[in-house]
Amino acid sequence: MTSAYQKGVLARDLLTRFARSKQCCPHHATSNSGPVCVARPVGNSSMGSKDYAFEFASATLRYGRGVTAEVGYDVKNLGVKHTLILTDSNVAKTRAFKEVADSLTRLKLQFSVFDNVMIEPTATSMAEAIDFARKVGADSFVAVGGGSAMDTAKAAALLGSNREFELLDFVNAPFGRQLNPLNPMLPLIAVPTTAGTGAEMTTAAVLDLPERKCKSTIRHRSLRPLLAIIDPLNVMSMPRNVAIYSGFDVLCHALESYTLKQFDMVTLSLKAGLKSIQRSPKPSKPDQRPAYQGANPVSDVWVREALQIISKYFRRSVNDPDDEEARAEMMKAASFAGMGFSNAGVHLCHALCYPISSIGKSFVDRDYNKDKPLIPHGLAVVTTAVADFLFTTDANPQRHAEAARCLGAEIPVSASSDYIAQTLTNEIRGYMSDFGVPNGLSALGFDRSDVDKLAESANGSMKAYSLAPKETDQDTIAGLYEQSLTVY
Repeated sequence: MTSAYQKGVLARDLLTRFARSKQCCPHHATSNSGPVCVARPVGNSSMGSKDYAFEFASATLRYGRGVTAEVGYDVKNLGVKHTLILTDSNVAKTRAFKEVADSLTRLKLQFSVFDNVMIEPTATSMAEAIDFARKVGADSFVAVGGGSAMDTAKAAALLGSNREFELLDFVNAPFGRQLNPLNPMLPLIAVPTTAGTGAEMTTAAVLDLPERKCKSTIRHRSLRPLLAIIDPLNVMSMPRNVAIYSGFDVLCHALESYTLKQFDMVTLSLKAGLKSIQRSPKPSKPDQRPAYQGANPVSDVWVREALQIISKYFRRSVNDPDDEEARAEMMKAASFAGMGFSNAGVHLCHALCYPISSIGKSFVDRDYNKDKPLIPHGLAVVTTAVADFLFTTDANPQRHAEAARCLGAEIPVSASSDYIAQTLTNEIRGYMSDFGVPNGLSALGFDRSDVDKLAESANGSMKAYSLAPKETDQDTIAGLYEQSLTVY
């Protein structure tokens, strides 16, 4: 029988062997320390310059029917002096805006209104909002609307606390200088009126750069709103096509986030036989870790839930605008996907959508602006989705298969990569066909002569999407655009 003293000696000896061990495999150890091995992923050791960690952060989310009326108390609790409400001229006529303005008024809070947010904002339109915010001395912000209002508010709040900088200083390379702000943005509360962008949860603001024929982003950890007010009553008046296109944005956020390279790349590198594809470089300090870090276990939870909600409620939310349950659930899906992809990232659908929205100047949608050509963001995103996922599936068939299953597809465990790709993309085609959305780039006013122009613009922004599951070059991108001329 082993005494307590002998157990202590054995434990001490084992710990000593662990501490001294330098071997990588316990079955092939040859040193005097014995066949014991430990990994040491610290400092400048064997992990070298490869990153091995992820972080998950999120805005505070308040969900409930009628919670928009509470926003005045949230602003008051900030202890601020002058709040700016940002919205567009259409949303300014809605219940959501009225509830926000009335809530601040009841509590005698000082505020101004900027209702000239541009749908699909440009650097110029954002600069107008920034100038307005500075002139009124805004020290806090409430965004009421879709992604355009929230992204414009993020830019105004960021430049409000970094007055010595200009907007393009923070825009991603190669279109901007991609500097890190010295100060976090001023407090922002987001009140979404669509169920799509997830901007209320994200660390990015998207803007169009017409002179570069492409959209780009400002992306930084400090760009996440302080509070997201998710009120189902705010989406009941959402027009049919807005519900469709914003829903497609949710779908692609979730699919792209789930199929990205893994945050540490170890599993994927072993399965796919790829070389040295861990995220690099490892940041010298943890607060320098990028906002988009690759697919990870926590983001996966949120985007899987978003996909399952889409499977159950997307069609219902479009086909019956009075179905409050369906519209409320799609709001949840938008925020859940936002929580996921704002930490993991997105890839080809979003990278390829930016030139489509920026260059396309002939398509007009009846539910947006009848007098101005505009390709809504969610429509631009889904237009290449089928080609994108046919291309990426063989990089990680299992992840693509699981994503398809979350959407309701049945895929055998032994299914081939081609079968998985076709099944997943058939789910996307089904939604596009059922809703009768424009059938590919051709229906948006593009033809084969535009493919190279689109590819050139997209290739310039692909560096911001380095976590895409497969590498691309300009020829590959051109092929994806060509396949997307007609989709279903």
